[in-house]
Amino acid sequence: MTTPVIGLTTYREVAAWGVWEQHADVLPSQYAAAVEAAGGVPVLLPPVSQLGSADAVVRRLDGLVVSGGADIDPARYGAEPHPHTANWRPDRDDWEAALLDAAEAVALPVLGVCRGMQLMAVHAGGHLHQHHPELVNHDDHSPGGDAFGKIPVATVAGTRVSALIGQGLEVNCHHHQSVVQHPGFVAAAHAEDGTLEAMEAPGDRFCVAVQWHPETAADVGLLAGLLRAAAAYAADRDTAGPAGAGTMEP
Repeated sequence: MTTPVIGLTTYREVAAWGVWEQHADVLPSQYAAAVEAAGGVPVLLPPVSQLGSADAVVRRLDGLVVSGGADIDPARYGAEPHPHTANWRPDRDDWEAALLDAAEAVALPVLGVCRGMQLMAVHAGGHLHQHHPELVNHDDHSPGGDAFGKIPVATVAGTRVSALIGQGLEVNCHHHQSVVQHPGFVAAAHAEDGTLEAMEAPGDRFCVAVQWHPETAADVGLLAGLLRAAAAYAADRDTAGPAGAGTMEP
């Protein structure tokens, strides 16, 4: 069986290395390492504005990870910026939204991580709470700096997420925003304070999103599930052509 190729969306930020300080397309290496460890080949997908680029990329992928990163432009869900909302990147928002459209059109397996879950909810017509500590009265989900909050989550029985990671798990979180509305998705996991920590699309297609960072910890079930779905997608496509792609596994 062909090794699944998994696209990973990236940041575009000013970065410094050696004698250079300039804009670079970057992503924490844990994402690529986690995909490789699960049996896939990672491919980085920096923001692209050229018309049709998302369709061209998705035709060459077996799965997609919408990665974590900066806040989403509040204008995408009709809100004014909160004082704590900052550093949004409209070029990345547009690129990832186009990738999601292209992925949905061909039933490509998708996993959203942190910001990726928020982007998926907003893209579906949902809404975000822009500063989650105001809602739950604590900073456990994002303690500050480069530290992760360790959050116990409980999965919803009967969901794909529950089948992949079990009834509950302690996860690494780093989010100061949270999903309020998620049209077309069902809740799949919650934190003890009620925060939605995972959602998924109903049906056979693997389309899952989590607020935590599975690439940083031992909850390999999510990435293993994505890779199984991607392998099935690739096998379907190879045997039946584009019209036959879309058979997914849990």
